[in-house]
Amino acid sequence: MIWTLLSIFVISFVYITLNTLRFMLTMKGYRNLAPILSVLEIIVYVVGLAMVLNQLDNVWNIIAYALGYGVGVRVGILIEDKLALGYIMATVILPSTDSELPKILRASGFGVTQSQAEGLEGDRLVLDILTPRNQEQRLYGIVTDREPKAFIITYEPKYISGGFWVKKVRRRFRQ
Repeated sequence: MIWTLLSIFVISFVYITLNTLRFMLTMKGYRNLAPILSVLEIIVYVVGLAMVLNQLDNVWNIIAYALGYGVGVRVGILIEDKLALGYIMATVILPSTDSELPKILRASGFGVTQSQAEGLEGDRLVLDILTPRNQEQRLYGIVTDREPKAFIITYEPKYISGGFWVKKVRRRFRQ
């Protein structure tokens, strides 16, 4: 019985980990890899579900499946975080318009577009920075080290085309 429960847990865990990764790949535009992963995902899903449905009167099978599902979601998210697929767009608003941060970021390999803005308390310097997600923490570190009072907001762009970023950012941060 313990092997059956462990098998159900592992199958559910593998299924939902694949499901989570496939969903994230789909959202990030990996249109060829996501369908391939979905084939494997469904095979694992059908096998696991069949094991549970064949013994629906055993509540432990259902619990093992549910636990595998929950752990699989968490692990899928952790894997995607480690892969850091895609890009982020960071908008950094600086309280001073004469900051050296744009030069420092450019020297560190980041593409920076800067503009002037007016905030509640006066003029501000606004930086728009596109970077691969695997450089996100490095970007935060540079910004907060040089400008502790900076306001930072990030989001994931769905579509990127043209300009300096597309050609150079990919080359610059390749690992």
